[in-house]
Amino acid sequence: MDTGTGADLVHALKYGGWTRVAQPMAARMARLDWPRDVVDERAALIPLPLGRARLRERGYNQATCLAMALSAHWHVPVWADTLVRTRDTQSQVRLTPSDRARNVSGAFVVPTHHRASLHDRHVVLVDDVITTAATVNAAAEALLAGGARIISCVTFGRAPDPGDRAAPDSDFIRN
Repeated sequence: MDTGTGADLVHALKYGGWTRVAQPMAARMARLDWPRDVVDERAALIPLPLGRARLRERGYNQATCLAMALSAHWHVPVWADTLVRTRDTQSQVRLTPSDRARNVSGAFVVPTHHRASLHDRHVVLVDDVITTAATVNAAAEALLAGGARIISCVTFGRAPDPGDRAAPDSDFIRN
């Protein structure tokens, strides 16, 4: 299980209803050092959409909260309805990487009326956490099919892979 402040923030935003925590999370995300061409080209922030059932259950999309807060730092608009989820998917939490990819395959689409504004643009997908990148990859495929030229991605955190090695304390001690 994830522990620590970052995991606590994600959990509070995603499951605790603490939408205001998106502000400090986005402030941290905004500090990322992007290549100059990305900064100059990014046309919009696109939050990863939730399925209808999950949105109804939560009452908000945590990725949209992050995108809106991040927009204030980067002065880039949020296009919250440019990417839509076509179907509800199973929770990814307990799925294997290959099951995750199957679960979200074809789950996103760019509506026809958004294709002209998306055409040949560089957009940034926004989500709270990346684990295997299955969701981001499926969303990026839909954005490319919808006309985007380049898709970048920003998340608050990365979920640890079961194979990640915890750094021993000695790695952080310098004499």
